[in-house]
This record gives sequence, C-alpha cells and structure tokens, in this order.
Amino acid sequence: MKNIWYNFIRSYIKLGLFFYTKKIKVVGKKNIPKKGAVLFAVNHPNGLLDPLLVTTTATRNTHYLVRAAVFKKPLVKKFLATLNLMPIYRIRDGVKELSKNTEVFNDCFKILKKGEALMIFPEGSHDQRRTVRNLSKGFTRIIFGAFEKYPDLKITIIPVGITYQSVSSFPSEVAIHFGKPILANTLYNKDELNSSIQTIKEAVSSQLKDLSVHIPADDNYQTTLKTLNLKNIDFTDVCEANRIIKTNKRTTKRVRINVVKPLYYILIINSIFPWILWKIAAKKIDEREFVDTFRVAIGITLFPVFYLIQAFILYNFYNFKTAVLYLLTTLIVQLMYTKFSTTSITEE
Repeated sequence: MKNIWYNFIRSYIKLGLFFYTKKIKVVGKKNIPKKGAVLFAVNHPNGLLDPLLVTTTATRNTHYLVRAAVFKKPLVKKFLATLNLMPIYRIRDGVKELSKNTEVFNDCFKILKKGEALMIFPEGSHDQRRTVRNLSKGFTRIIFGAFEKYPDLKITIIPVGITYQSVSSFPSEVAIHFGKPILANTLYNKDELNSSIQTIKEAVSSQLKDLSVHIPADDNYQTTLKTLNLKNIDFTDVCEANRIIKTNKRTTKRVRINVVKPLYYILIINSIFPWILWKIAAKKIDEREFVDTFRVAIGITLFPVFYLIQAFILYNFYNFKTAVLYLLTTLIVQLMYTKFSTTSITEE
C-alpha cells in the first residue's frame, strides 16, 4: 500500500513539474543500477525542488534525508514519512538534537541492506552559487556504518549534478546528469578510515564538477559569473558551460525574447485568487533557494483546486461540455506559456 501511495504522489509531482518547467534535460539514466543498494550523491542549489527532480527522473524508488526543521509538526512528519523522507539533524538544530541522527543512520543502513536507494546532499546545505562546495563526511559515515554492520554489503554511489538556468525563475529550465557508478567497496579500508573518507569525497566531488556547472569559488568567481550572465549562455548545456569556464573562450550572446507574454496575463486573470495567495506567501520566503519549492507546492495544490471549482461553477451555470472545454483551454494556455515563454536567438 505504501508503494502505491508513494508512486501515486511521485507521478502527481512529476506531472506538476512538467507544467512548471520549460525543459528538464536528463542525461545518464543508464548509469543507475536496476538492483542493489544505491546512494545518490547530489549537489544542492535549490531547496526541496532538487530531491523532487531527482526522485521523479530516477528509475529507482528513493529514500532521502531532509533538514529536520521541515519535520517540526507531527502531522507533517507523518505525511513526509509516507513519501520516504527522513530528517537529518545539524548543529544549528541544537547539540542535543544531533543524537537523533544515530537512529536515522541506522534506518539508512537498513535501507541499503534491503538493496534500496538513498539520496544524500553531501554539500550539507543548499546554495544557489554555481560551484561545487566542499563535501561533508556525513555521507561517508553512512556508507562506512553500513559496511561495519553488514560486511558483505555492496553500495554503488551515483553522483548527480543539477544545474538550473536560473534558480527561482518560472518557467524553470534544469539539467540533471547522473554520473558514472562508483563502487564504494573498492574505496573502503576499515584500517585507514580517514584516507578512505578523503578518497570517496574526492571521487564524488570530481564527478559533480563535471556533472553540474562549476565555477571555482576563488577571487574570479563573480567576474566569471557576470561574464556568463551577460552572454546569457545556456547553463543547462553543462558540458559547453564548463568548457567556456575552463578555457575562458569567448562565446556568442543569446538574446532571449518572450514571444508569449500575453498568455501570462491570461493566466493571472484565470488564477487570480491562488496567484494572490502565492504573492503573499512569496513575501515571507527568506531564502531564495526556497522560492521554487513553495511555488511548486502552491502550483500543484491550490491552482488545480481553483480550476476545478471554476469548472464546477461553469457546469452548474451552463453544462458539462463547457466545464470540460474550460479545463482543457486552461491546460493548453498553461502549457503554451511554460514551454514557449522565451525563444533564444544567437547573436554573432
């Protein structure tokens, strides 16, 4: 029953993301093992949208760790648990809270033992900057702990790079790259744990820098980023973006022209009440990395309900055909705006 619920919610979220994104470019799905314990090690530029994108594009049902603050309310905690989410406690949650990670890690060991998939964000926090940050050793603790408890266990690490054209922009454009499998067993030596930790971190970090757009976090970071933004390059073309960063080679400028702007105003008029609620909620979002998270949450809950209410009103005042026609028109207008809101012209 839990799998049915999980797959239903995942399918619904996947549909919602289809309407939210202009494009989701997925590369390397063939690298994901069909069986056995898998640990997805993902970079983290954009709040809760990151795990949703990986979960809905990966070929495996996935458990993942989310910062504990999300689980404060009991009902929310129970609901999230049905979707394979687990809390991870950090020092900012309080020193006493850290002890709860022992139970969480034991649950992770059991998940891997059962040959299931676990998603972790080894950078430790979200950050919209286009750079792969230093990885924490928390994910290696889970791997090594699983090996200690189950010596015969094999764990495959799949680095996953996520790159957005622009964090918190709608419609969203994103690239998801699944990296080459890393058999953790071959990098683990129980007699040299510190060396093993560093080796695994370097192996994962090296791939993440190729799987996502990576601008070194040095004194030239802002200058490089400004140059790329002025050229309006396609960041979702990760290989090309990284080539430009590494070679410092000039590139042509893309001019983005919004060709369906009028549809935006039609959408606003048709969605006026949930749109107003979104604007109110947006003012309370402190971190830019969570704008997409809340926008998607409101988009897949309040907006569909509002459209159904309006369709029901039309049904009562007119007929069933009119209500269905309204819903179909609403979906078409939404898709046209999302998928064709901008075009890119290369300027030599």
